[in-house]
Amino acid sequence: MEKLNRREINTTALAFLGDAVYEVYIRKHIMDFGEQNADRLHRMAVRYVRADGQAKAVKALMDGFLSEDEIRLVKRARNHKTSSKARSADAVTYKLATAFEALIGYLYLGGQKERLSAIMRQAVKEIEK
Repeated sequence: MEKLNRREINTTALAFLGDAVYEVYIRKHIMDFGEQNADRLHRMAVRYVRADGQAKAVKALMDGFLSEDEIRLVKRARNHKTSSKARSADAVTYKLATAFEALIGYLYLGGQKERLSAIMRQAVKEIEK
C-alpha cells in the first residue's frame, strides 16, 4: 500500500488488523520456546495479548520509543469513540490496548516491516518486565 493518510484511516479497522498481526507474532514468539502443547501455548500467550499487557507496552513505548507520528496515531486511536466494551479490562486499559493494536495495523499496512518488528520486540520486553 502506498503512503497512507493517517487522518483518514479508521483506527478501529487498523486495530482489527493489528490484533491479528500481533497475535501471529506472539504465537511464533512463544513457540520459539519449544513448547508444542496447544493448551500450554495458549496459556503462555495470554499475558502478551491481554489488554493490560498491551496497555503496559504502549505506555512504555510512548515514553521515548515511538516517533511523533506514531504517538499521534496512538492518541487518535485511544481517543476514538467506540461502542464496544472490554470484557476483562477497564475502559482506559481497553482503549490503550486498542491503540496499540491500531499502531500495529498501521505499520503492517504501510509495509514498515522493520519498524513493526522493532515495536513488537520492544512491546514483548515491556510485558515481560
